[in-house]
Amino acid sequence: MKLTVVGGGSTYTPELVDGFARLRDTLPVEELVLMDPAQDRLDLVGGLARRIFARQGHPGRITTTTDLDQAVDGADAVLLQLRVGGQAAREQDETWPLECGCVGQETTGAGGLAKALRTVPVVLDIADRVRRTNPHAWIIDFTNPVGIVTRALLRAGHKAVGLCNVAIGLQRKFAALLGVEPPEVHLDHVGLNHLTWETGVRLGGPEGEDVLPKLLTEHGDKIAADLRLPRPLFDRLGVVPSYYLRYYYAHDEVVRELGTKPSRAAEVAAMERELLTLYADPALDEKPALLAKRGGAYYSEAAVDLAAALLGGGGTPYQVVNTYNRGTLPFLPDDAVIEVQAAVGPQGASPLPVPTVDPLYAGLMANVTTYEDLALEAALHGGRTRVFRALLSHPLIGQYEYAEALTDRLIAHNREHLAWA
Repeated sequence: MKLTVVGGGSTYTPELVDGFARLRDTLPVEELVLMDPAQDRLDLVGGLARRIFARQGHPGRITTTTDLDQAVDGADAVLLQLRVGGQAAREQDETWPLECGCVGQETTGAGGLAKALRTVPVVLDIADRVRRTNPHAWIIDFTNPVGIVTRALLRAGHKAVGLCNVAIGLQRKFAALLGVEPPEVHLDHVGLNHLTWETGVRLGGPEGEDVLPKLLTEHGDKIAADLRLPRPLFDRLGVVPSYYLRYYYAHDEVVRELGTKPSRAAEVAAMERELLTLYADPALDEKPALLAKRGGAYYSEAAVDLAAALLGGGGTPYQVVNTYNRGTLPFLPDDAVIEVQAAVGPQGASPLPVPTVDPLYAGLMANVTTYEDLALEAALHGGRTRVFRALLSHPLIGQYEYAEALTDRLIAHNREHLAWA
């Protein structure tokens, strides 16, 4: 089995490699290819990756290359974890929206649209090259904004599934609070990527006992503090929103906070410099503790589980993924990409039935789905008007003066990545 990671020079990669090494019985990788255009980063990450495999006795080989066609040739699955423009572009995404009083964030709002515009054309080019060399390969997208990118891939006819680590992070958190093993916890997880709610927490599987009321009663303060939302909100809703909902439920508070501290991009860039220094140490043969602060917790377990299921090697039967709606949520179009529990196997992901969704959440999902439609059109076809329409439709923007100003800033800061600009 050959797996390829596009964006293999990312500081995330040792987390992924550690998962492949530990879970080799679930996913027996014979060759892991790390592809990245940045040879210097690739050398450091590739060296550590080989040492991790050696330390854990993994028999597979790790190769590195800057040649995309060589990397994907013969691959059974290709994982996408790229960042067009690097941390410098992320820094811009997180700062210029604040000038208009809007959230600056790399996947949500105006910054998220900028990332989509930079990313979708690049990902589609990669996917086309994968299809030319190996049309049967699965594409696993971890590249943000996952919902929009996955929808672009599926619309173009690619064998693709989107992956996010929010659900597995909450599963692990809830398991610890309940004193059970993570596989015993099944989430009733519903929404769009980075716009999700846990409407049930079941023990043993989809038909198991719902212990969410118990969780909120006994551990509501802890959950609320972790998600930085007020406890009474959880009591009123009776669900657990993902931490991305804070950008919607506490927008102005978040904008004030972001204006008083360094951007997350600046923090991550500093962390990456330190991580790369650590990776250069030939004695280091395990992922360093600092990597846990980088983000992407449990990404490796989720990625291994998903790849194993898609390639027929096992994996958990039900997984939270991003895939076509196909009637699962009747208030959304069939070709909307939703993030829900699905049965995953070699034929792809089939969403499990979802109980009727509260209008409070359905309305926001429908609004953001419309935004994602318009964002994808802007990413595929370009043009100032399309960018403006997408921004105007976003529930975190919604006013024409903001949309006009944000459109100008988005284009100015991203001109080098936008062929039509």
